[in-house]
Amino acid sequence: MSNDHVYKKVELVGSSRTTIEDAIENALVTANESLELMEWFEVTQTRGHIENGKVGHYQVTLKVGFRISGS
Repeated sequence: MSNDHVYKKVELVGSSRTTIEDAIENALVTANESLELMEWFEVTQTRGHIENGKVGHYQVTLKVGFRISGS
């Protein structure tokens, strides 16, 4: 048996009215409800929506890697 792993990447977009970190957390918490074995993420884009000259919400695009379980 090998200790090598195979991963799949999916792209997620999380948003938050408060912080970039909350946008990341929101994406991961929600994805965790349907994806198993998530192990890492990388932020690929950060952007936001402007309302009345201020930040309305932050939007963060993530690539999330999860391990493919073997048989």
